[in-house]
Amino acid sequence: MHILLGLLGSLVTIFYLLDRLGIDIGGMNPFHWYRRHAFAKKYGSDPIYSIEDPVHIAALLVIGAAKLDGDVTAEQKNAAQDQFVTEFSMDEREASQLFGSAAHLLAAPQLIDTQLKKLANRNKDGFSAEQASSLMRMMVKVASAGGSISVKQQEFIDSVRAAYIKEVRGEGTWA
Repeated sequence: MHILLGLLGSLVTIFYLLDRLGIDIGGMNPFHWYRRHAFAKKYGSDPIYSIEDPVHIAALLVIGAAKLDGDVTAEQKNAAQDQFVTEFSMDEREASQLFGSAAHLLAAPQLIDTQLKKLANRNKDGFSAEQASSLMRMMVKVASAGGSISVKQQEFIDSVRAAYIKEVRGEGTWA
């Protein structure tokens, strides 16, 4: 027993001296390493992929479909806010804030196509059949608000339709 206490005391002394010399020994702690790794992974990832609420995901997909051809026009913005008010049962201020946050998250135009496809595939199980059909209607109305739907927008809408409307899922509404 006295040998074990001597070894433990020696280890504590060595760790204390290393700490006093400025050598970081925190990397030897597996719990500290795991927390640091999880934080770095969460901090370095795209914030779009941390969204789990179907309303916010739907808003991102609707605004993203309109933004695939470039900037969102005033007609598309008004159509999106009107759709948010009617479909999500929001007031005008909440719809405006939802539009602003979705447009801000989709600020990098060169990444929109890949971000939206990953977001759609990652969250396709969180939507009921009613929500998926409502999402498709909103995407078509907002994308066609500024004129006709482009080929790129139609391909994206068709890919989301193929991913979301495969089978009948559980019933649910947006509210």
